[in-house]
Amino acid sequence: MLCRTDVLVAGGGPGGLAAAVAAARSGARTVLVERHGCFGGVITQTGVETVAWYRRAGTVDLEGIGREFERRAEALDGATPDVQSQSLALDSELFKVVADRMVLEAGVEPLLHCLVTEPIVSGGVVRGVITESKSGRRAILARRVIDATGDADLAVRAGAPCRTLAPDKRLGVTVTFSCSGVDKARFLDHVARSAPTYGDWTGRWYVQTDGKEDRLFSPYLQEPFDRAREDGLVPAEVRGFGGTWGRVTDAGEVTCLNVVVMDGYDAGDVRQLTGAEMEGRRRCLLALEALRRYTPGFERATLRTFSADLGVRDSRAIVGRYELTGDDVRGEARFADAVGIFPEFLDGYGLLVLPTTGRYFQVPYGILVPQGVDNLLVAGRCVSGDPVSHAATRSQLCCAVTGQAAGVAAAVSLRRGCTTGELDVAALQDELRRQGVRLD
Repeated sequence: MLCRTDVLVAGGGPGGLAAAVAAARSGARTVLVERHGCFGGVITQTGVETVAWYRRAGTVDLEGIGREFERRAEALDGATPDVQSQSLALDSELFKVVADRMVLEAGVEPLLHCLVTEPIVSGGVVRGVITESKSGRRAILARRVIDATGDADLAVRAGAPCRTLAPDKRLGVTVTFSCSGVDKARFLDHVARSAPTYGDWTGRWYVQTDGKEDRLFSPYLQEPFDRAREDGLVPAEVRGFGGTWGRVTDAGEVTCLNVVVMDGYDAGDVRQLTGAEMEGRRRCLLALEALRRYTPGFERATLRTFSADLGVRDSRAIVGRYELTGDDVRGEARFADAVGIFPEFLDGYGLLVLPTTGRYFQVPYGILVPQGVDNLLVAGRCVSGDPVSHAATRSQLCCAVTGQAAGVAAAVSLRRGCTTGELDVAALQDELRRQGVRLD
């Protein structure tokens, strides 16, 4: 056995990080297990630095640990204004230190380079997990477990019902990359002259908007890839080029080039994950060559990094006590068991809706609670909901909302001597408010 704890969180991305910190701040002994060498998930492993690119002047936004990510990064000089929104772009390297500090200050026990492989289940109740690491195969016994794996790995293996779409119906996967050697002034002058907007999202990125988005600036790149295909640089059968960039530094670095999207991959299949990583890197080099040839300022650009982990947008989600719907998101749904709020922001399944008018929905506790198994909660993009609602809940800061709620719920249920399924929502909401979460 590796250890005993009150709360075990599997996965250290935005959802799992928020869950662990929240549980510890609520007084629970907490262990956070992460398979990589740092916490932060898609921020630090995939390099997606613009965690709140939806935020505009009229946005009514969340509060809590998700906003703390931005504030703590800014205090460490690890955040700069995002080019397309009223939010911050986080330095993916410095955010590793932000996450370390939040974990240690909260009193969470961190376990890096450790993979959670199986839940320990007895009588329909999760009692802990099995891990694999350099220390060997070891059990961690936990009174509450939070699945923040992104893929509901623990929930499905514990017997909880889950849903998946066919691979060709899911959102695509991405390998991102960053460059150095870019002439910042020339590139930004080109961007200013071309003035791309969300209305320019075409081809693989074609989206239906509410119309208001079509006039807003977007750091979108499509022309260099179209020209590369016309000139034979990119094979005609290779689709999915086009997308956005993150920061441009004074040193000539361009981060988070999110311009390679690959459809049809099953993120639950190890061979397909392997193929996607390798094919993604191949396509990133094609994209870089297209940028060199057809984008002013990129003529001398060189590869700086590939993302360390594939960006997966869609895989498996639980069927929870409640299933959030697209109508809930679009209709500003209100719930008696609200554990947070999130703006009316949809990005996926052919939709792009930005929260410019103050509309938001409440996030219900029921989407964190799997059916058929107790003392297990989920957080992040594997919460319960239909595909359209997933276009909202997969967002990094919504993952933090569900993560903080799961962490607090785990701790409060222990304090009150009840299971997570029996938890009095009023007590949960009281602790969330104490932690600064906005519920309405």
